[in-house]
Amino acid sequence: MKKGILFFSAFVLLVSFKTLNDNDEEVVNSGFTSVQIETLVQDKISIRAISIDKNKVWYGADNSRFGYFDLDKKEKFEDRIYRDTLKLEFRSIAQTSKNVFLLSVANPALLYQVSKKTLKVKLVYKEINPKVFYDSMQFWNDKEGIAIGDPIEDTFSIIVTRDGGETWTKILSDKLPTNAKGEAAFAASNSNIVIKGNDTWLVSGGKKARVFHSSDKGRTWKVVDTPIVQGKTMTGIFTADFYDSKHGFVAGGDYELPEQKTDNKAFTKDGGKTWELTGQDQGFGYASCVQYVPGSNAKELVCVGASGIQYSQDGGTNWKELSNDTKLFTIRFINKNTAIAAGYNKMVRIHFL
Repeated sequence: MKKGILFFSAFVLLVSFKTLNDNDEEVVNSGFTSVQIETLVQDKISIRAISIDKNKVWYGADNSRFGYFDLDKKEKFEDRIYRDTLKLEFRSIAQTSKNVFLLSVANPALLYQVSKKTLKVKLVYKEINPKVFYDSMQFWNDKEGIAIGDPIEDTFSIIVTRDGGETWTKILSDKLPTNAKGEAAFAASNSNIVIKGNDTWLVSGGKKARVFHSSDKGRTWKVVDTPIVQGKTMTGIFTADFYDSKHGFVAGGDYELPEQKTDNKAFTKDGGKTWELTGQDQGFGYASCVQYVPGSNAKELVCVGASGIQYSQDGGTNWKELSNDTKLFTIRFINKNTAIAAGYNKMVRIHFL
């Protein structure tokens, strides 16, 4: 392990927004202007799925690897899950209070339960099909969870658990909206499932760029179109986040044209019923992961991907570059000023200043 601290300053026009303090006086929030990046893990590794559990950051990675970094002890634990001669790639991770769950991409799909206490590994779901490819996984609570995969027939592959991850059941196709031919999901950062309370949103790409919504923990679904670029295999929505049940943001673009900054960002203020493009020709092109800044009243967003670390303090209209690090695939906030990010050959802690 190596540790290093890098400072990046954003020498761009600062766009401020106004809020009210307790005395109803206008206060100008200058927002973040720079970042301090501390390297936690440096290795030959690809990490697209992380989950923060108090002082530990769990991760799923390539070459059958998983583990965690202890932020207090500044130590890394890593292990491999051996399955015949397969080299598994874990791009989906989720957790309950007792266990961490890892789901592999491609055929066969293998979902493992890892005990936080003993680190014992148990296979809890297996699916064999040439078309199988799972993209993301989340839990509503300690008992109920969901994972989404690309269509095998004409609907998303969606599996759910209602017993804490001990057993998983695939939702029948007649209970799900039909996918367009060539519509799928992207396993870019474990962020194409978003959960707020009982509400769940799934996002798609390819021939269509749509948002699927369930208000009852995956039992019934509705789907709406978005204006995000679509029509080709590698276009569409790659990442999503919701600040609350009403305010959400989706991003993506064209993976093959990563500098294209139009039609790749959209927001909703009505829980995903309607979506409006924003940030045209601003900030980033292809996006791997977008997240709301905690405590920002749905105003501040951070995005990582091919355009470095990008930041907006006005809901996604304007963006500025805080770092030119293009090797980060996924990011999650610990608090308003601190986040963990991971990607190509590293995991880092980012302090937003």
